[in-house]
Amino acid sequence: MANTTIITGQYVRIDQTRASLGERILARLIDMVIMVVYLFATITFFSKVPVLHKLNGGADVAFLVLVYLPVVCYSLLFEVFNQGQSIGKKVMNIRVVMIDGSTPTIGAYLLRWLLFAVDFTVTGGLGVLFILLTKNNQRIGDLAAGTIVIKQNEYKNIQVSLDEYSHLEENYKPIFPQAGDLSLEQINVIEKTLDAKSKERENYINQLSEKVKSLIGVETKMDNEKFLETLIKDYQFYAYVDI
Repeated sequence: MANTTIITGQYVRIDQTRASLGERILARLIDMVIMVVYLFATITFFSKVPVLHKLNGGADVAFLVLVYLPVVCYSLLFEVFNQGQSIGKKVMNIRVVMIDGSTPTIGAYLLRWLLFAVDFTVTGGLGVLFILLTKNNQRIGDLAAGTIVIKQNEYKNIQVSLDEYSHLEENYKPIFPQAGDLSLEQINVIEKTLDAKSKERENYINQLSEKVKSLIGVETKMDNEKFLETLIKDYQFYAYVDI
């Protein structure tokens, strides 16, 4: 099975095993079975509840919202709210990530979802050909969104140099679990701000600290500089230890 080696920065290398075409097809088939069962169950429910037939136009709206929209948006909703995994992907132990190994944005999920029709419906399965021929097994939607589908266990198999984590105590306990959701780019910004030598350093640290707290939803009385330093340690802990 082919691997993708991703260098995310000066201290993290991730060797990820790309999901095979067969695994992706099986995951999709599982999802399709779930969607068919859901459609059958909800349509049966609507047909067995007399009061729904008296809603006139309201019944059509309810039918659309409760039956068709969840099926049409199935993949998008699950990937956005379940960290890149539909039920089928969860069963097959695969997930969607950005090409740099980070968590996709909602925009990336949306783009690959919108292009699913181009990959497999409008073009008669051109996405399969792209998966077979592209270096990282990417369909058109993946190429446009900058995503890949990889094995979940390999995603967690992060290899790093121990020297680069020598500042972490042997039994280090992270304080902010949200640090694991930060991207390498965000951590780099924090590091550069802490390393700044300008007269405005303290002001920059305070501004960045408040922005990061708002971004990840953290409330703490910890000193701003200490807070940012702790975030970096926690990020590195989750990148290395949480395998």
